[in-house]
Amino acid sequence: MDYKEVYQEWLENPYFDENTKAELKSIAGDENEIKERFYMDLEFGTAGLRGVIGAGTNRMNIYVVRKTTQGLANYILSVGKGAQGVAIAYDSRNMSPEFAQEAALCLAANGIKAYIFESLRPTPELSFAVRKLGCAAGINITASHNPPEYNGYKVYWEDGAQITPPHDTGIMGEVKKVTDFNRVKTMDKDEAAAAGLYEVIGQAIDDAYMEELKKQVLHMDAIQAESKNLKIVYTPLHGTGNIPARRILKELGFENVYVVKEQELPDGNFPTVSYPNPEAEEAFELGLKLAKEVDADLVLATDPDADRLGVRVKDKDGVYHDLTGNMSGCLLANYEISQKKALFGLPEDGALIKTIVTTNLADAIAKGYGIRLIEVLTGFKFIGQQILGFENSKKGTYLFGFEESYGCLIGTYARDKDAIVATMALCEAAAYYKTQGKTLWDAMIDLYEEYGYYKDSIQSVTLKGIEGLQKIQEIMNTLREKPPVEIAGYKVTAVRDYKNDTITDLDTKEVKPTGLPSSNVLYYELTDDAWLCVRPSGTEPKVKFYYGIKGASLEDADQKSDMLGKAVLDMVDSMM
Repeated sequence: MDYKEVYQEWLENPYFDENTKAELKSIAGDENEIKERFYMDLEFGTAGLRGVIGAGTNRMNIYVVRKTTQGLANYILSVGKGAQGVAIAYDSRNMSPEFAQEAALCLAANGIKAYIFESLRPTPELSFAVRKLGCAAGINITASHNPPEYNGYKVYWEDGAQITPPHDTGIMGEVKKVTDFNRVKTMDKDEAAAAGLYEVIGQAIDDAYMEELKKQVLHMDAIQAESKNLKIVYTPLHGTGNIPARRILKELGFENVYVVKEQELPDGNFPTVSYPNPEAEEAFELGLKLAKEVDADLVLATDPDADRLGVRVKDKDGVYHDLTGNMSGCLLANYEISQKKALFGLPEDGALIKTIVTTNLADAIAKGYGIRLIEVLTGFKFIGQQILGFENSKKGTYLFGFEESYGCLIGTYARDKDAIVATMALCEAAAYYKTQGKTLWDAMIDLYEEYGYYKDSIQSVTLKGIEGLQKIQEIMNTLREKPPVEIAGYKVTAVRDYKNDTITDLDTKEVKPTGLPSSNVLYYELTDDAWLCVRPSGTEPKVKFYYGIKGASLEDADQKSDMLGKAVLDMVDSMM
């Protein structure tokens, strides 16, 4: 059927409720809107679903959630893991509780027990719960830091990480097989509970999760020494971080935690920001205002599902500095690794793991400590995959892992990035450096002085709709077929094509494999430790250009980064 026929089917089929039909009738004369909603099924990708909430096959709604869950249930049963059950969490977004409930009742109707959280919880706790309960899989209803009109559906496997091969392709295949909404199973909630297929979870998992976080503390002595002096401003940006972040800080003894009242309570409309992204300046406007009022040492912001952490730190002159995800990740990596070395010594097989679009400062840190640096594709699930590999092979010790998009994991109790543990660890690090008469900004400058002033940035080009998807593909094709030889005065020394699994040395013409799974990503190695990476976003209608340079000072790094960024935009303009 074409999109008009599918639209008509939704209007006429008694399976779809009257509210859905009323919404669809309201767009009856809007050909473009009908096409956008029905020209395709909302794609179940390698991380699950993410899309605008609304009626239609290309939207997030209870019917798409049910159909997706039916495919997941079919896969779980096909691999003989139905008896293990599935953990389900959700965030503060509009329709999150409803989508979680639909997923749980579909699973129950398929004979798979659903463990559903009583109220909103952060993503990392869902990852932890999957492992703690011995579940076959996990479902998290969240669209992370996307704008308010979005919601999503992330799938985790039994190791607690988001799905990776072979499970991702297996689940995607089963989801695609479910074409008839009428055949999707569901059941009554009370009947599911009576049958032992629906269980509400909460405090017991919360308590166990908190205990795991506390095990990651390295310097309780520093916390005890400075907890009364350190001032912390925190905002959950209307999301899930409010209760767990404040709880862990309180239980560790941090006494001066100030919460941004306007952003404290869950609200799926995110009324104080255009979109709840801790990478954005606007996310910190209210937090910085409060920080200046109370003279806070640091300002922390978690995104709606609390897997990403944004940071501002105060220097000795009272100026607040933005720490990008690369900066806070490296600051924490250096703190964790240096203190583990001082307290216990480092294992011979210790590893620092980062994604391919993450700063080269991580490589320098790993080299400085004589540990292995492992690079993986974009997506924290690939870091989780490495941890699982260490466990299965009994070779390799995870020391720290992070990605540029403001996410890291300390410890292996979970397999996704965790802004709650990052909040805890940054406050611990601030206390530790305070005992030495230093601020976190001092520690950052020390790191730059030791390894070089690395600066990393990103330019995103948004191209919405069907035409936008085509244009993104054209850009990737052009860059793949005609790679640049020079960018902003930097010579391209090698081209990595992760889709074709090749690394081509432009001087010697030698070609070798990337060693990573196929992905539509291009990476240009440049002279002077600079680089550029291009990839379409997996969650938004964007093509992203990541780049990094190495400078001799903060000013030199800023200048070089600006020049490379301008050259990137000029290159994009030439292809539009």
